[in-house]
Amino acid sequence: MSTTQIQGKDFYDSVLQFYDQAAQFSKLDPGILAQIKACNSIYKVNFPVEVDGHVQVFEGIRVQHSHHKLPSKGGIRYSVHVDEEEVMALATLMTFKCALVDVPFGGAKGGVKINPRTSSVETLEKVTRRYASELIKKNLIGPGMDVPAPDYGTGSREMAWIADTYLAFKFGDTNALGCVTGKPVGQGGIRGRTEATGLGVFFGLRELLADEEMLKKLGMTSGMAGKRIIVQGLGNVGYHAAHFCELEGAVITGIAEREGGIFNANGLDVAAVFKHRTDSGSLLNYPGAQNVEQGSQLLEYECDVLLPAALENQIHAGNAANIKAKIIAEGANGPTTKDAEKILLERGIVILPDLYLNAGGVTVSYFEWLKNLSNVRFGRMGKRAEEASLRRLVTTIEQTTGKSISAQERELIIQGADETSLVRSGLEDTMIVAYHEIREVMHQVKGIQDLRTAAFYSAIEKVGVSYQALGIFP
Repeated sequence: MSTTQIQGKDFYDSVLQFYDQAAQFSKLDPGILAQIKACNSIYKVNFPVEVDGHVQVFEGIRVQHSHHKLPSKGGIRYSVHVDEEEVMALATLMTFKCALVDVPFGGAKGGVKINPRTSSVETLEKVTRRYASELIKKNLIGPGMDVPAPDYGTGSREMAWIADTYLAFKFGDTNALGCVTGKPVGQGGIRGRTEATGLGVFFGLRELLADEEMLKKLGMTSGMAGKRIIVQGLGNVGYHAAHFCELEGAVITGIAEREGGIFNANGLDVAAVFKHRTDSGSLLNYPGAQNVEQGSQLLEYECDVLLPAALENQIHAGNAANIKAKIIAEGANGPTTKDAEKILLERGIVILPDLYLNAGGVTVSYFEWLKNLSNVRFGRMGKRAEEASLRRLVTTIEQTTGKSISAQERELIIQGADETSLVRSGLEDTMIVAYHEIREVMHQVKGIQDLRTAAFYSAIEKVGVSYQALGIFP
């Protein structure tokens, strides 16, 4: 792939092929299937921003794939490689991702052609605010219309700038903070959002590693403990996914990034590697690890689980035959091309699809949106009442049995649910329920034998029901 334009086209083509593969099993009207597949609207804008005393023109894109439910939802990506078809692919995935995990949003995505690593904070703020202004002027953003979130190259800082810009235009709107998610906690964000996507990856992988039927085909034992995992990408998703897997006993043997990779068959300390990269600017030369010149080479190393958490099209026809992992857990969007998937499935490798596995981010974004509309912190009204009830229960048990509980045990037992624990509980339940829905499709629909096709099928059926409920189609 010589150009990013071709990469974007390949990504979109792969998404449409995955859709078509699942849609052939649906009994929905062909017209409904065509509507579900198509992007509803594409908005491109060029806007000027003053940079270092000179005017520079930036290109912004916002794609709303589906309006079967409002608002539509999807991140904003900052990259010099952003193109229309890449954003269309990501927006399309968002529709089915939200439907699969029962988050009541349509799919959308946005992007700005800018390098966030080489641009000054001042430039990024100007570009972000101007891009937001362009969306607001066209009514393409709002708590009931379209709700952006962070994506590659953006974070809570950019979301705070967007929210502030929206508030300036919509002064007095008490729901205005719901115009965007992924904000800092002090500016309407929610606790647990930062690690949400990575934690969702962990919950999804954990479910697969408890699925005896699937594991039997792979010749693997159940449980996370001892599983060798190679991670591509040590950003927000890759770091937190690896961290939670490590806490559960997994061994992180390799980590790849743009500058290269490192490998240690005995395991790497994820937090220490992250600190090393932060301090030195590179993964390379981490003490006790072997340097790997090209990070992409690590994808072909032997492991139990390969966890790509970087960009799309990383596993392709050129390297799929060399993948030695038994499971590919897609933390990134679109890391596996359609051609690569065919090769991998023929070799008996199980793919946990992005459509399901990285839905933790949008799930917790949904919780943040609900928090913004209700204007109350989760746990605020019930935490103390729950603790009081549990305290009475513990006291009653002690009086009845004549046995006392230590102060430390008492604190653990009577602790009421705060925002973080409620968010994580909701995320865990979402990932567990969605996994078993996917597996049920594989059992019930003849011909569907892989998790991605099952996930797409489940999502397509849910979106189709929404269109029928609206009375748009018979």
